[in-house]
Amino acid sequence: MKLLRYGPMGQERPGLLDEDGVIRDLSAHIPDIGPDQLSPTALAALAGLDTAALPIVDGAPRYGPPVTGTRKFIAIGLNFADHAAESGAPVPEEPIVFTKATSCIQGPNDIVMLPQGSVKSDWEVELGVVIGTTARYVEEAKALDHVAGYVLINDLSEREYQLERGGSWDKGKGCDTFGPIGPWLVTADEVGDVQSLGMWLDVNGQRMQTGNTATMVFGVAALVAYVSRFMTLEPGDIITTGTPPGVGLGMKPTPVYLKPGDTMRLGIEKLGEQQQSVIAWRP
Repeated sequence: MKLLRYGPMGQERPGLLDEDGVIRDLSAHIPDIGPDQLSPTALAALAGLDTAALPIVDGAPRYGPPVTGTRKFIAIGLNFADHAAESGAPVPEEPIVFTKATSCIQGPNDIVMLPQGSVKSDWEVELGVVIGTTARYVEEAKALDHVAGYVLINDLSEREYQLERGGSWDKGKGCDTFGPIGPWLVTADEVGDVQSLGMWLDVNGQRMQTGNTATMVFGVAALVAYVSRFMTLEPGDIITTGTPPGVGLGMKPTPVYLKPGDTMRLGIEKLGEQQQSVIAWRP
């Protein structure tokens, strides 16, 4: 099942994508797609609806982030060995955990705005994990039971803020518009083996990143279990799980960063595609 939210920013309505790629409205059945709609019981109720009887959404509406009410946006660093190598960093012995501000979350095709004065903003195609039931000190063998589904994320990063300004990575990760999510949440049952998904990202039509979730250092189950040792994961929380090689920071001999007028296009197998245009900072 592919769940989505569509409509103008701040006025999104709940929907799903049917087998023919048509958006169907869910407003008569649920008020939105948030923590209360992500439990196994709630998802089973939605899966039991007669999709053909749901109203068709006309036109090509904007996609919003497919989940609302996210309290924690957790990110994992250097989770692909080849990305760690291009970054000049060792493969971590334990997951590197940092946060992205929830205020950076936006729709998958919304405009990306560079921070004021930024010259080192970068792209990262990533698999996102959406928590469906509370996870606290869970065992790895049972960790996936707490996952509602998966999303495509562009984990945009300002490398100067992240790496050259001292302290944690957080300040280079949570800038406004630096968290495009979607276009939809694909439930775990439909994704199947989450550790075998192809992923890619283009900038201005040139392929920059190509990877597969099979090469993650720490898989999804391990990450959910690990993070749940340090904080309670609640329904609607999102973990973005790291990126394959090909980021601008790793380009040789000279790093390449985003500039106004650039276009990013990215996708993960079974999870859809995104496209964002880049603009300069504006008040």
